[in-house]
Amino acid sequence: MLARCGPRPTAHTPRGPGTRSGIGHILEACASDAARRRAARENGKPIVSELSARRVVDLSVPVAEHLPASWPTHVPFQHQTYTWYGRTHEGADAPESRLGPYATRWMAIDEHTGTHVDAPSHFIPPPGSGLDFAGAWGEVDVDGVPLAQLIGPAAVIDVPLLESEPGTSPLITPDVVHAWEAEHGELRPGEIVLWRTGWDRHYLPGRAGDAYLRDAVVHGSAPAWPAPSVETIELVIGRGVRCLGTDGASMGPAQGGQAVHVAALGTGAVFVECLAGLAELPHRGATFVFLPLKVLGATGAPGRAVAFL
Repeated sequence: MLARCGPRPTAHTPRGPGTRSGIGHILEACASDAARRRAARENGKPIVSELSARRVVDLSVPVAEHLPASWPTHVPFQHQTYTWYGRTHEGADAPESRLGPYATRWMAIDEHTGTHVDAPSHFIPPPGSGLDFAGAWGEVDVDGVPLAQLIGPAAVIDVPLLESEPGTSPLITPDVVHAWEAEHGELRPGEIVLWRTGWDRHYLPGRAGDAYLRDAVVHGSAPAWPAPSVETIELVIGRGVRCLGTDGASMGPAQGGQAVHVAALGTGAVFVECLAGLAELPHRGATFVFLPLKVLGATGAPGRAVAFL
């Protein structure tokens, strides 16, 4: 049992004058391990106390078939009953009870549905593919993104009212960042930049929800969400930011999102798109957390975004 606390003594364990015996090393390792475990338990208490004292804000959009949760040219979100608790009545509208006495539903879902993360592999092809922008970051899928990269202090940047032509996104320029920094201080490495555009106001059921994505992307009949320019992305990445979020439908503009995605994902940074409720956050002081589904080989994954205030 003692040997589990530290390295086993070997024939090479020093035993000469002035050195500890092999068992002495083991006992010392046991004491050290016990101290580390005790410190971990004690250090955990302030974390639990702090989190329980803070308000939790849900920053995720709900996902349903009648909401604009999916990119309009991708597989639409589907959520259907597979088995119901029991057959309650006869007729075409009767719920199917294949297995009962429990209920479960199946889903068909694109990786980039609802509030979701873009992993580097979303726009960066793998090395050796011969494709443009291919590189090592193209091998980093959702399961390879460190969770620590998706957790950090939020820097919430308000985007002024911008105008654009139908079917296009107005661009968030570096001036917006510079103006924010002049008031709140320069962006810091490890902060998570959140663009507060207010676009989530269009995330509505039915035809009203077409203003969120479809009207701009499919019909070209209305302006799209504000999106950062490549220069703005490069500025923010240069500050040491490794995760950016937006309450818009995409980090890239409707008129072509490749350049913006490559500028960030090509450095190993990630995006969290389709956020909601950013109006409740201060410019600084909130802690942002996004936990995606751990789908192996996924270029993106939906999840739950929250902020602790």
